Amino acid sequence: MSAVERLSDALYGLGWSTVKKLPEPVAVRLGRTIADAAWKQRGKGVQRLESNYARVVPDATPEHLAELSRAGMRSYLRYWMESFRLPAWSRERVKTGFDPKDIHYLTDGLASGQGLILALPHMANYDLAGAWVTTKLETPFTTVAERLKPETLYDRFVAYREGLGMEVLPHSGGSAFGTLARRLRDGGLVCLVADRDLSASGVEVDFFGEKTRIPAGPALLAQQTGALLLPVTLWYDDSPVMKGQVHPPIEVPESGTRAEKTSVMAQALADAFATGIADHPEDWHMLQRLWLADLDPAKGPS
Repeated sequence: MSAVERLSDALYGLGWSTVKKLPEPVAVRLGRTIADAAWKQRGKGVQRLESNYARVVPDATPEHLAELSRAGMRSYLRYWMESFRLPAWSRERVKTGFDPKDIHYLTDGLASGQGLILALPHMANYDLAGAWVTTKLETPFTTVAERLKPETLYDRFVAYREGLGMEVLPHSGGSAFGTLARRLRDGGLVCLVADRDLSASGVEVDFFGEKTRIPAGPALLAQQTGALLLPVTLWYDDSPVMKGQVHPPIEVPESGTRAEKTSVMAQALADAFATGIADHPEDWHMLQRLWLADLDPAKGPS
């Protein structure tokens, strides 16, 4: 393990052990202070966030983009402060911490017993949304996590999410898709963050007027298992309660090859994400390259 990896692991461990003990107002102020300091430093992540926002809000002035990136960093740090504290939240705090619109798409889908896929972008706090599902709806689900380095850091994230009631599968290794398909055929719930392709072999879509790739998994799982595919977008406002929108199901096309159906469904998913992101760009935490025009073909996503 490198020195940087040891430092990363130690810092995250300190967050989960210390921040969760802070009173909520103190944690909120701490997150905002760290966010503002990071924003002022204008590091690569902040610059990339601003560049991504320029696609979402193409007519924004440089001053508006700077305001958006500052708000975006505050939203990003709110996610981390909440995540560090989530294990210490009471069940009632979790139940009242998320207020989604059109939840009937989700509850009706669960009641159907045919399996359900929730697909989300990197918005607001998807861990809180997941904890709300396991607590308020009393429904466990399966998800996939990117293997982080060092391995001890990945283990921390797995333990954290399992503690919130999730089954967590590693993204790498090749067995996740089959396990997800089995859970769905059994009528289970699967939740996937799906606005960034980690494999460089995703489906090409139009996203805010330019080409990018998103994972094929949600569309393929829906086709192969008959599960419903629901996009979900999330955002914060000035209250302690996170908001969300459950979008209508994405239908499997009646005709076409598997690749053609997957392309149509992926574009519909990207369009739903774009709607939510356009409404609340500051809550989209995309600090990495995303559009194909920004990617080094030799390196893939970064």
